Amino acid sequence: MRWARLAARLTLAGIFIYASIDKIAHPAAFAKDVYNYQILPDALINLASLVLPWLELFLGLCLLAGLWLPGAVLTANGLLVVFLAAFIFNMARGLDVNCGCFSTGSDAPAMSAGFYLLRDFGFFAVGGFLFYAVFLSRGPQRQEKESALMPKNGNGGALR
Repeated sequence: MRWARLAARLTLAGIFIYASIDKIAHPAAFAKDVYNYQILPDALINLASLVLPWLELFLGLCLLAGLWLPGAVLTANGLLVVFLAAFIFNMARGLDVNCGCFSTGSDAPAMSAGFYLLRDFGFFAVGGFLFYAVFLSRGPQRQEKESALMPKNGNGGALR
């Protein structure tokens, strides 16, 4: 479980760091991609286009270094849900939108919506596993920590 958790953390870190690079380098092209989704009001497009790549980079670096892991995992999963929901929403509306995930503007390779959907669900699966590992798994270290916090009965055993 420990190696799987590390692999998931590093994979998600790599995804977020790689996704941020082109967006940071080409904010105007990324703003066009955000605009094409036709979800945000015009007043928020530039703000989202400037903040989102830096947030992705920050989350990726936190995941890479293992810093503020619960917050980084929760925020990364929140972003993955938002990205997946926006993509599905536009598919349902019949809009063919350039994803803007890893490459901005017309430089992005043309791929099918099915590929993007499968890829995004794969990212979400990695994020979901990491969420489970960080918040819900009952590994030996967590069990020891919890038993140390439990009140003891007169015989030295934990009350349960």
